[in-house]
Amino acid sequence: MARQRGTGGVYRQPGSAVWWLRYSIGGVKQRESSGTTDRTEALGILDRKLAEARVLGAPAPAALTVGMLVEQKLAHDEGRRKDTRSQKGRWRHHIKPLLGSVRARDLTTALLQGYIDRRVAEGASNGSVNRELSLVRASFNFARKAGALHAAPPWFPALKEAAPRQGFLKPAEYSRLAAACEAVGAWLRLMFELAYVYGWRRREILGLKVGGCNFDDGTISIPDSKSGEPRCVPMTAKVRELLRAACKGKFRSQHVVTRDGMPVVDFREAWGRALKAAEVNPSLLLHDLRRTACRNMRDRGTPQSIRMAIMGHKTTSMEQRYNIVDLEDMRREMAKADAMPEEETMPEKTAATGIVRGIVK
Repeated sequence: MARQRGTGGVYRQPGSAVWWLRYSIGGVKQRESSGTTDRTEALGILDRKLAEARVLGAPAPAALTVGMLVEQKLAHDEGRRKDTRSQKGRWRHHIKPLLGSVRARDLTTALLQGYIDRRVAEGASNGSVNRELSLVRASFNFARKAGALHAAPPWFPALKEAAPRQGFLKPAEYSRLAAACEAVGAWLRLMFELAYVYGWRRREILGLKVGGCNFDDGTISIPDSKSGEPRCVPMTAKVRELLRAACKGKFRSQHVVTRDGMPVVDFREAWGRALKAAEVNPSLLLHDLRRTACRNMRDRGTPQSIRMAIMGHKTTSMEQRYNIVDLEDMRREMAKADAMPEEETMPEKTAATGIVRGIVK
């Protein structure tokens, strides 16, 4: 007698007497051996696993796959209003085809190293591969905290990444690039100003809604693209001017940065034209303005805690990654040393003891 549709089934592989289980939980297909050659016993095992899934709301740990863990983590992050678009792309295009069907308990360091070798052979950068494995590792840890998985995850190898980008926008280049962006479109001029002043991420700028712009108290509220927590910052005079023009005639639910009435998605070609017109380094990315904004705030004497709050950095180590000192910074400091009177820079040696001591003033 055929089983009811949706309750799975059992089958035997060619040349094997052992029955295998075939069922689906949460839309994820499961295939596993029952360990028995008795069909009736195999059906009983299948019914028990389906019952466990209905009662517990999740498959037994032995049936959990890497794909289930990742999808649970992504669903949780979406529930907390985190931006998961890049994570979903990594999962759908790279992790799922290679590791999605692997049982969580069967994932080993050797399998992870094989994944790394495969992705590198495909031309993926070390940073991209590390981000992909970071999602898998975070999914394992999330499942353990939730009590859905008891086994410790394997050791995750990591590739050495390239040094952080060093690009800055020099103060003399600001006016030229601002004018070039304005010539391309008011929307690009606004994007440039928000990135230059606040150091916001691309997703945060493009995701800004009219309702987040409060012109009464002069503040902007945006959801952090990584943590999902809202951030509120005051407007500068120029930002207020550009935002007013961009929000005019729009509803609160509409995007602020739009082109021809549609939210901006890809701006690379327009950004490239602006860089060329302004005669600015053509490899400069909008993301590089995060370093520029961080340095500008530091040079103005903005405390680190305020810089972190404006830019959305949660740890001091990440803030320091963007707070890069370049050659011009060092030259300014050495110029200050050259300007000091010689008697203030030379040590003093006492005749009696021969001890050299600096003069403190």
